[in-house]
Amino acid sequence: MTIDKTAVAGTLESSDSMVTVEPSDAGIQLELTSSVMNQYGRQIKAVVLDTLKRLDVTNARVSVIDQGALDCTIKARVECAVFRSCSKSETNIPWGGMIK
Repeated sequence: MTIDKTAVAGTLESSDSMVTVEPSDAGIQLELTSSVMNQYGRQIKAVVLDTLKRLDVTNARVSVIDQGALDCTIKARVECAVFRSCSKSETNIPWGGMIK
């Protein structure tokens, strides 16, 4: 998928993540901030990158502000932000069909 415009999903509430995706021409650029970075930073990064890979996103600037979200929440936020960025969330949302 191609990131056409900036899009955001999620909140800054406890146990959630705010994911912002923006267009880029320099591959995947990930900026991660987390309240549990020391404990789960590597796992959060892996979940974000794996989700982007499964969605065939190859160029994007991604910012994640995590407040202790579970992996399933992070996947959902990344998926939603990507769909919003390429206008797929307006019709025929393929929720769950893209992520295996």
